[in-house]
This record gives sequence, structure tokens and C-alpha cells, in this order.
Amino acid sequence: MQAVVARGYGGSEVLELVTVPLPEAGPGQVRIRVEASTVNPVDLATRSGALVEGGLMAARERTGIGWDVAGVVDRLGAGVTAFAPEQRVIGLRDLLDVSLGTYAAYVVLDATAVALAQPGVAAVAAATLPLNGLTAVQALDLLDLATGDTVLVTGAAGAVGGLAVELAGRRGLRVCAQVGVADEEFTRSLGAEWIVDREASDLAADVRRLVPGGVDGVLDTAGLGIRALAAVRTRGDYVTVVGGSAPIPLRGIRVHQQWISADGAALAELAAMDLTLRVADVLPLERAAEAHDLLAAGGIRGRLVLVP
Repeated sequence: MQAVVARGYGGSEVLELVTVPLPEAGPGQVRIRVEASTVNPVDLATRSGALVEGGLMAARERTGIGWDVAGVVDRLGAGVTAFAPEQRVIGLRDLLDVSLGTYAAYVVLDATAVALAQPGVAAVAAATLPLNGLTAVQALDLLDLATGDTVLVTGAAGAVGGLAVELAGRRGLRVCAQVGVADEEFTRSLGAEWIVDREASDLAADVRRLVPGGVDGVLDTAGLGIRALAAVRTRGDYVTVVGGSAPIPLRGIRVHQQWISADGAALAELAAMDLTLRVADVLPLERAAEAHDLLAAGGIRGRLVLVP
């Protein structure tokens, strides 16, 4: 089968389309015929070697790229009873240190990392949910806010941020969203009550004018760190989804670093929620390097998706 891997580390030029043996599903695993795989920022960090430098994975000659997958069950490993061949599924690979990722024609995942896809949702859209949706919901779980509490979501127009706004609203939270002017209308449609300008020089002051005393919690998808922490009330909560951006827990604020983990049960719940899934563009697998360059250039709303 064909797959895209990184040979060494560096720019998009290290991505290579290779032919490799078809992976086999072991006990408790599912082999999926890939219909779509999402390009996420973590893919660029993996390819560049930033995760190796950060001690999150060991260096290897060939590194698999890609976390998200939407596709069709092709083969079941021993003991798997929750799925059947030809079912449409979505899933998440959360292991960094592997030789093959989801940029491939087939991928093998633990059955516990897989969920049934929703009928009627195109594979290219469904593939954008696992990493971004689970990141958002797990970060909200860490905040552990109550109905009626206030939360600031930074980077709220991004793939994770947008889902975080939508999910927070469905939990009964009052959402303050940090976005650019061009994204204000869309973000309000997701459930944001207040908007603060992404370009403002003093984020905390703007938030506190809207929410006196500060918000109960911050979900920092933009990695703003101390700038976002300053918008939190004393003894509130702060969660970042960007590695290395967690600030010192000043004023009794509980600071959390959220690290994504695969969770098929939670993914199934997300898939059933009819969330807003945004696809920026669809490219063939062999144009993965181009997709990385487009994402690195910035300004994309939604996710780029690769199809075999």
C-alpha cells in the first residue's frame, strides 16, 4: 500500500510517498481502509523534529504522520466484537513514535480508539473530528466548570477553538471568544456570547470589561499562556492544549496542560452531536507536502484533508 512518511526531520521536503506492506490487525485491533485523513498542526511539529527536541518521542529514520482517520472497517483482530467489516468509522492514533500514521491507504488502530461514523457525514468532514473534537472535550473536562460559568476560548476560530466554543455552549457555559473581526459572526453562530479582538493589545483588560472580575476558566487553544491567565478570576481554572505554554499558576489559579488521548466512547458521543465540521480543502495523499506548506502559511479556517 501507499503511505506518506517523514524521512528524517525538517521542512515539508522530508515527506515521502512510499510503498509498504499492508499492516495486519492484531488482537483487539481494527484495520481501516482509509477514506480521509486530516492535516493537523501536530503533524507539522512531528515532521519538523520539534517533538523529538521536546522529548515527546524518540528520533527514528522513518516517522509515520497523521492522527485522524475516517474510513471503512477492513479487518478485525481477535476479540473485537464492537465493529463489523464494511462499517464506516472514525478513529484517532495517539501514539507518536510509530513508523506509519494515518497518511496511508490502510491504518491499524486499537478498537478502543475507534467509533462508528455518523450516517450522512462525508468522510472528509468526519475525519476532522477525532483529534480536534477530543482535544476540545477533554480540555473542557479538565476545566470542570458548572452550568452558567464563564469561559474564555482563545483561538476560537480555529479547528479546536471552534469546537470548544460549540461544546462549551452546549454545556451551558457562557463563552467569551477571542477571534479576529472577520470571524466574529461565525463564532457567534457557534454560541459565543462575547467577542474580544484577537489583535487587541491587552486581552485580559478587554475580557474583564465584559466579565467583571475575570472569567471562571480559560481554554487556551492559541498558547497565549500568561496573557490568557490574566483574564481568569482568582482561584479560577486555566487549560492549555499547546505543549510548553502552561503559565505559572498565579493567584491560586489551577493550571492544566491537556494532552490528547484516544477515546472511542467519547468520540462516538461527539460524532452523534452534529457538530460544525469545517473542511478547508481536500488534496490527494501524494500532495501531503503541499498541504503542510498551506497549513504552515496560516489563515486557514477548518482543516485540510488528504484522500488516498
